[in-house]
This record gives sequence, structure tokens and C-alpha cells, in this order.
Amino acid sequence: MRRSIDDMPLTAGDLPTGADDAMEVSWAVAVCDDYDDAEPRVVLTVEEIGNPGAGLVAHLGADHARRLRGALHDALREIGENTGR
Repeated sequence: MRRSIDDMPLTAGDLPTGADDAMEVSWAVAVCDDYDDAEPRVVLTVEEIGNPGAGLVAHLGADHARRLRGALHDALREIGENTGR
């Protein structure tokens, strides 16, 4: 089973002025259980826009996905943004 959850390209207009080390990227989140152990995982893909298939793909088990979710939650709180939950 493979199922796309969400994706978003970040273009030049999304980058802050002065972010010299930033690039236009796209991220995508999916779920997949096409592994030898048949365990479902969250798949996070980040790739440069215009260079499909050459990005980084993380296959996250539930514990790693929860840790990433927590880190994003904490980062949003740290910058004074609504954490969504």
C-alpha cells in the first residue's frame, strides 16, 4: 500500500531575504508498507525543484515520525506561532 498524504513546493517567493543557503525545494509526505517486514511507515521526501528523483527520502517508523512531529511543534511554539493543536 502506498498513499500520498500531502506535498508542497517551496519556491523563491517562500524564501526569506538573505537566506543564501536556501533553495527551492518540494516536500512530500506519504505512507507505505511495501517493505520486507510489511510495517507501515511515514515516508518524507525532500527534493530540489526541477530535479525530481534526486532528493532525500526518509522512511520513518512511528517513533521517528512522532519525534519529527514534536520537533516541528516545538519549533512553531518557539517562534510564537500557533502549533495547530
